[in-house]
Amino acid sequence: MLTTQTKEYPLPADLQAKIDLVLESHDNDPTQIVGILLDVQDLHERHYVPEPTAYYLADRLSIPVTNVFDCLNFYSELSSRPRAKYPIQVCSSPACRVNRIDTERLLTTLQELLDIKIGEITYDGRFTLERTTCYGACDRAPSVRINGHVYDHLDSTEKIEALLRSLQ
Repeated sequence: MLTTQTKEYPLPADLQAKIDLVLESHDNDPTQIVGILLDVQDLHERHYVPEPTAYYLADRLSIPVTNVFDCLNFYSELSSRPRAKYPIQVCSSPACRVNRIDTERLLTTLQELLDIKIGEITYDGRFTLERTTCYGACDRAPSVRINGHVYDHLDSTEKIEALLRSLQ
């Protein structure tokens, strides 16, 4: 049911109400755009900010929509495209490589177990693999970040398999 419309795109009234609550929780402050986008992204099961939502946010915050898309494209935790239910982020920072943390083996094991490559989504829509910059878990590596939660010490195929099974 579409009851109201932004300048460019229609949004369901219930989604607008949820977005408005997010905006209120951030005092409708455009300088908090990253936090706003993270919260709005959490409203979608596929963990992304659709284009109509981006336009709505720009309208409500009185900022250019390009500012919204710049954030969506710059920050690895944000996305303007649908993702899997569980986007698995693997660190690709130089710090892990310097410390000889075997993230490549972790990534290779994940690719084999899930039968996908970086950027692909499993046939059931549950998992996608993404490279990301450092998320501050070097002391717990090899690790992955999934929906903001770090899963650590994934140093064996058995531990990786157990993690994947636990995510329903």
